[in-house]
Amino acid sequence: MGRKKGPGNLNAYGCMDRAIALSREHGIGCVALANTNHWMRGGSYGWQAAEAGAIGICWTNTIANLPPWGASDPRVGNNPLIIAVPRAKGHVVLDMAMSQFSYGALATYRMRGEPLPVEGGFDAGGRLTRDPAAIEASKRPLPIGYWKGSGLALMLDMVGALLSGGCATHQIPADTERETNLSQVFIAVDPSSVDRAGTSVSVADEIVKHLQPPAARGQVRYPGERVLQTRKENIANGIPVEPAIWREVQGLN
Repeated sequence: MGRKKGPGNLNAYGCMDRAIALSREHGIGCVALANTNHWMRGGSYGWQAAEAGAIGICWTNTIANLPPWGASDPRVGNNPLIIAVPRAKGHVVLDMAMSQFSYGALATYRMRGEPLPVEGGFDAGGRLTRDPAAIEASKRPLPIGYWKGSGLALMLDMVGALLSGGCATHQIPADTERETNLSQVFIAVDPSSVDRAGTSVSVADEIVKHLQPPAARGQVRYPGERVLQTRKENIANGIPVEPAIWREVQGLN
């Protein structure tokens, strides 16, 4: 299905909702979307699936904004991948870009005047750096896992374009950062369809328990745990805003 240049977040929500409905009927549902706009925060659709009790997998391609391994110019997309597993004690939701730091994360560190905790890309001279502004200027973020992240970005683009019949990264208009005509895939799996014994939830709990023995609790986090904690704090204390952005908002007439 496709809505050319439609609201990306509304399209994505509707497609994941449809995939969830299909999973309840068939055990698994897959919806591919062509010619859509930026979906904003991709993790939202993983949380959407988990809240509905479904395993969710989704991704989107993007404009060419990530150099493939061995190149210095962007030729692949920094294609976000989301995988979500429902769990009563806290859903496990992985939301990751194909670069060590997303462009949004780079901007956040830059506005705070903070260096990155690890090298996140190359500067104009081709040197690895922790300076977010230098990486934004060079447009050379570091792929996760070096060549592995580069390869995964390529495959996500390829499968997304093939399933949706939409644009691949090299076909997406690159004269704007608004990112139109994207291709996306939304997959939902009903755990009960493959787990008649009802053990999947306990297995997820056992995996998290093994990941976080008592000595490591608070230091080792599962994907999505920080989101749950941040949400709890924000509900109690209000939503924090970057000071620079808040000053801009206050300056609006």
